[in-house]
Amino acid sequence: MARDEGAVTLTIGGRDVQVTHPEKLYFSKQQKIMKLQVVQYYLSVAEGALQGIRARPIVLKRFVDGAEAAPFYQKRAPDKRPAWLRSVTLAFPSGRTAQEVVVDDAAGLGWIVNLGCLELHPHPVRSTDLDHPDELRVDLDPGPGVSWEDVRRVALEVKAVLEEHGLKGFPKTSGSRGIHINARLEPRWGFSEVRRAALALSREVERRVPKLATSKWWKEERHGVFLDYNQNAKDRTTCSAYSIRPLPDARVSAPLTWSEVPDCNPADFNLFTLPKRFSEIGDPHSDMDRYAGSLDALLELAARDEAAGLGDAPWPPHFRKEKGEAPRVAPSRAASPTKSSASPSKKPRAKAPLLVVAKSSDKESALAGLERWLQAHAEAAKHLAVDDILVDSMRGRSSTWTRIRVNLRHVPEATRPAPGKPDPDDAPK
Repeated sequence: MARDEGAVTLTIGGRDVQVTHPEKLYFSKQQKIMKLQVVQYYLSVAEGALQGIRARPIVLKRFVDGAEAAPFYQKRAPDKRPAWLRSVTLAFPSGRTAQEVVVDDAAGLGWIVNLGCLELHPHPVRSTDLDHPDELRVDLDPGPGVSWEDVRRVALEVKAVLEEHGLKGFPKTSGSRGIHINARLEPRWGFSEVRRAALALSREVERRVPKLATSKWWKEERHGVFLDYNQNAKDRTTCSAYSIRPLPDARVSAPLTWSEVPDCNPADFNLFTLPKRFSEIGDPHSDMDRYAGSLDALLELAARDEAAGLGDAPWPPHFRKEKGEAPRVAPSRAASPTKSSASPSKKPRAKAPLLVVAKSSDKESALAGLERWLQAHAEAAKHLAVDDILVDSMRGRSSTWTRIRVNLRHVPEATRPAPGKPDPDDAPK
């Protein structure tokens, strides 16, 4: 590897951290932001950023060519790392293990950001207890066309449900279109129990605001704001507070107070505005560790749901099949039940008429393919609702790719386009 003669060495907490290629452009579309500026941003909000990652194993999501290029995920700690940077061995649902980086201080934060980690992706456990999460994560993921006002309304409903069940939620913008709400837990329950509690919470919110929120796992069944309970499954991570997102305005996942939620605008929080906000008001989540609560009440809610006939919901695809889990196959791909196998007490799942129109490692190319499909099938496109276009971020072993599907449920059968080869069709194998 060629030596970087222009590297800058920063002394952080008495430790030297080298920033290689400091002038490399990480953002260029709205304004030019260099790699060194990204490192300096994280150091300016270090105490806040460390609140979300300190002593936790971290998946390294590396944007080595900047925010406008595809990142890759690195679970294993790099072989060449400072002697003072810790690691810990994690076991995954696949049965494999890996040594993952653990960041304890600002020097460690600066070191991983130099690797290209725009976003910080910690696990919800501490290195001292890898089997018992100390955080319940509520990820509000709005579907296409869902307004920011609806996301905020669902967030306030989550706050109410958490408080009724003895937990205090701490909200933050996702840095994109959603909101994340984290609640500190006593580390007494395993991953499956925390996920079970998150599913019960999601279903309760859906019952209270059924037109705004959904707990349905399959995109073709969703509407409004999806409460992603599976973010609490083992080996799942979400970006933590103060993470920079790969959007043209260098938007940041910003911690909020609940009083800010009704009127906040996620575009107000970016790499340039967060340091000033942090210096003026500090970290709104600084006292989060004081509120470690119990899952007992949410687990009682889960038990009542199960007694009423609500079984488990689908897990992510690489997890083993769980007892009581709903069919782990999208309704559009489910086999039609035969008369002999169909249960008289169960209504068959309706199959959604889905077409895959684009598959690509480049999201912009996939979206361009969607536009070509819409132009080629203008008559069918007239009938599509905003949530009939499903843009899926598919995660491979070390990278992501984009799949775009069109749900023809609102298109008259006689005028539905026939399936064809996706355009483009260059997704990783």
